[in-house]
Amino acid sequence: MAENTEDAESARGAHDLAIVGGGPAGLVTAIEARLAGLSVVVLDRGRPPIDKACGEGLMPDATKRLAALGVAVAGRPFYGIRYLDGKIVAQGLFPGPPGLGVRRTELHAALVRRAEELAVDLRWGTAATGLREHGVETAAGLLTARFVVGADGLSSRVRRWAGLERTGAGARHPRRFGVRRHYAIAPWSDFVEVTWGDAAEAYVTPVAADEVGVAILWSGEAKGLDDLLPRFPALADRLAGAPRASRDRGAGPFLQCPRGVVAGRVALVGDAAGYLDAITGEGLAVAFHEARALVAAIAAGRLGAYAAAHRRIGRLPGAVTGLVLALERRPALRRRAIRALAAEPALFSRLLGIHGRLLPARRLGLPGAMRLAWRLVAA
Repeated sequence: MAENTEDAESARGAHDLAIVGGGPAGLVTAIEARLAGLSVVVLDRGRPPIDKACGEGLMPDATKRLAALGVAVAGRPFYGIRYLDGKIVAQGLFPGPPGLGVRRTELHAALVRRAEELAVDLRWGTAATGLREHGVETAAGLLTARFVVGADGLSSRVRRWAGLERTGAGARHPRRFGVRRHYAIAPWSDFVEVTWGDAAEAYVTPVAADEVGVAILWSGEAKGLDDLLPRFPALADRLAGAPRASRDRGAGPFLQCPRGVVAGRVALVGDAAGYLDAITGEGLAVAFHEARALVAAIAAGRLGAYAAAHRRIGRLPGAVTGLVLALERRPALRRRAIRALAAEPALFSRLLGIHGRLLPARRLGLPGAMRLAWRLVAA
């Protein structure tokens, strides 16, 4: 943070944490902090319920974390992931509790309710304008805090103000974007369906008894959902005539590679702390685990320990996301991989469990890994 003339007296009565960004990452951090006995203020220029582009499928480890925090959120259970690539279909079941399809606005409202129950100081319609030595600058003046948390998304201003922005990151990689729309149509599956197309993937998530969310991710230039849907003829036919239930929301480019996640008394969580891609649907689960690790580090008086925890939390999801992105760019290899998973549904289920922190990595086992490799070669 920049130097200023504030003395120690200005920090009296300060909050322990000032969190910039009142989305899921910021609110879960606030809830974790209150449960740890810390005082918290959350700033967001918007007002609830806050919506954003999101596939809206909470993976089982994310729902487990929310339950542990006392967050009661209603939605539509889904029991696994189904991949469709032409005539190839592979599906895996979660080895345990289901995931939850839930509208982002419903999730946000549930998080706000829990934060209010815990007496989090929520300041909606309040924008942060900069960082100071003793806290966060706003239009109403300085808000003092011992620590500042940037939970303000892909284009984080806190990341930039703290000197954690990495300029030119990802310049050699194709830019990836996402767009989401809801349709008033009964879900036809209890799975999140991922349909692979031409340099794009369509995700269909059941979010209610009479509604699905459709998110399309793609590489290249920014487009609209109506431009992309024809790449998925079977899905387009199924949705033909179904009323739209929301306006489109887009996001991207996805790739964000900060220089670090801690600078002085500033820390980053969620998308602000770095993001590779939404292709595996683990973004919220990762953010929730980061929030827990950050609060533990602050409560222990060792903020620097959060940087190492952040790396540990992101290692497996990052590796899996990188692998799936590589398959996205190589359609022939991707189809071989999906055929291999289709031939080994139990193995696919174990992989989902490992990726979602429901099973230890050793549960894949050498025989399972060798069978998958053989299927991939022989497919």
